[in-house]
Amino acid sequence: MQEKPGSGMVAPLKRTRRQPPTVRLRRLASELRRLREEAGLSQTEVAEKTDVNLATLHRIETAKAKPQLRTLNALLDAYGVTGDRRAELVALQKEAKQRGWIHGFEVDLPDKYSAYIGLEAEAREAINYESLFIPGLLQTEDYARAVMRGVRPTITGDEIETRIAARLHRQALLESETPLRLWAILDQAALSRMVGDDAIMYDQLTHLAQQAQRPHITVQVIPFSAGAHPGMPGSFIVLKFDGDGPDVIHIDSMAGGLFLEKEADIRQYNDTCQHLRAMALSPADTAALIASLREDR
Repeated sequence: MQEKPGSGMVAPLKRTRRQPPTVRLRRLASELRRLREEAGLSQTEVAEKTDVNLATLHRIETAKAKPQLRTLNALLDAYGVTGDRRAELVALQKEAKQRGWIHGFEVDLPDKYSAYIGLEAEAREAINYESLFIPGLLQTEDYARAVMRGVRPTITGDEIETRIAARLHRQALLESETPLRLWAILDQAALSRMVGDDAIMYDQLTHLAQQAQRPHITVQVIPFSAGAHPGMPGSFIVLKFDGDGPDVIHIDSMAGGLFLEKEADIRQYNDTCQHLRAMALSPADTAALIASLREDR
């Protein structure tokens, strides 16, 4: 309780609501944790090396606290980070409280450490709506290559292989002991559109049907007969996290990845997911449709 000035009365203390971590802060935390592990150092060793409190280091690496600039510099010195990479992390620290982020595509994708892939690795569940493509986590290598060549005609062979490697690394999230829970909702157009050739599509539909049988993966298709639906404006992914971390919405575009973090946006996209699930075929009917489309190949 708290005394009101001049009133002689005691008022209840106001609880300050802790602000959830932003995408930038989560990215900074995951990068610092990765750098420490790459340096072969434990948190205790880093605390002794930098004089950063062990509890503080834990909070920084779990995105529960923003590091002060001098703390960040001490950590980067310990990990031997210099040049552009250091400047990028310092910029993340300065912008860590800003919500919403447009993250441009990286030509040389740094494996699992791009902004979206790092967040996906931290999530417990992903709800992925796709209007034109099979979701990346469920794509075969041949289908993924055909998509990349079609969508980006100027992409080089080396760039394709770099992105394929990153996609396969993402797919490993579905194979871990505590796998990512994936709910994929697709417009029928994603299954019907020819990507590559008949053989590629047959293998892709077979793979999709097999993955849909797994207990942590749900696949639903919105058939053409459903007519107009809330997903028609475009694809999106809702990432959900353990604890009190809020959802993050990711939208792909030609310019790069857009992250949405405002409560109103999160509510809108979760509502859209509910409508799409209701309009889609059941998982059993979806499996029957996939089998039918596969046999037509």
